[in-house]
Amino acid sequence: MTDDVLISTDLRVGRLSLNRPKAIHALNLPMCQAMIDALVKWRGDDAVGAVLIDHSEGRGFCAGGDIRMLAESGAKDGAEARQFFHTEYRLNHLLFTYPKPVVAFMDGITMGGGVGISQPAKYRVATEHTRFAMPETGIGLFPDVGGGWYLPRLEGRVGAYLALTGARLDGAECLALGLATHYLPSEKLAEAKARIAVDPDRIGGILGELSVTASTPALAQHIERINRLFASDTYEDILTALAADGGEWAEKELATLRGKSPQTCKVALRQLREGGEMHDFAAQMTQEYAIGSRVVSMHDFIEGVRALIVDKDNSPKWDPPTPEAVTDDWIDAIFAPLPENEKWTPLA
Repeated sequence: MTDDVLISTDLRVGRLSLNRPKAIHALNLPMCQAMIDALVKWRGDDAVGAVLIDHSEGRGFCAGGDIRMLAESGAKDGAEARQFFHTEYRLNHLLFTYPKPVVAFMDGITMGGGVGISQPAKYRVATEHTRFAMPETGIGLFPDVGGGWYLPRLEGRVGAYLALTGARLDGAECLALGLATHYLPSEKLAEAKARIAVDPDRIGGILGELSVTASTPALAQHIERINRLFASDTYEDILTALAADGGEWAEKELATLRGKSPQTCKVALRQLREGGEMHDFAAQMTQEYAIGSRVVSMHDFIEGVRALIVDKDNSPKWDPPTPEAVTDDWIDAIFAPLPENEKWTPLA
């Protein structure tokens, strides 16, 4: 057990409250394992009718995973990073297939690993504080934890746009895109949790009664541009389209992409293309584990963490440095299946 996640039962629900406020509740290995253990226990407990996932305090639901640990491990033999990914992805899959309703309260920053534990939930609650993103291309990683499953299933080419740019969405935008199922004012969350604990059979009705009308999603005005300019699964085509457009929005997005890892952007586009065609979430996690096992030890991830998180000079030196230098053979090697004895497997 770990103090980094508070595990309890409250009347008729199980409660998982992330409890690393100084790290914006970023996930580590003990947290993932503790949540798995609790979920497995509650799965067979008739007294637990639903599971609530939230955070104990602070300004975010979950900012991601333990990036520093991953980079330090990747710079060595990568064993600790692979162990974390394997366990985290088992948690993601367990939530995706969980037989009881799960409610995730995405109040505040919800990024990376936070997306991985909220998107599998049947009920996903956004608030005025929600800030949702998959920003991994900025540190040479990729939108994992099921990003290859969720993002290509969004409207049009929004998933590709989010994966490449790392754009942040607010609660209203999450609701409009289906990333959230309900939009509640943050002051109503305590009431929602208390009422659900009493009557978990009425989760949908309770959240519906407490929901309010969200503001007009700002992203709506850009959907046509996104669908047109991010239409291709070839990264160079997207850069060319943005450059040719010449508009202010396109120029801003092009400048954003110029700062991302070309390798990661190409990985993300292929990941979403193939993920959109998959019919099994476990297969998606198997592929993402193979990708993660390799990318975590590659130059761009270690350099991205150095530039954006450790030294904070915001000047990563990507290698390969340009999209054209990232060949199909390079990406094929990243996506190659692992040997049978190294593959990711779901919980038995």
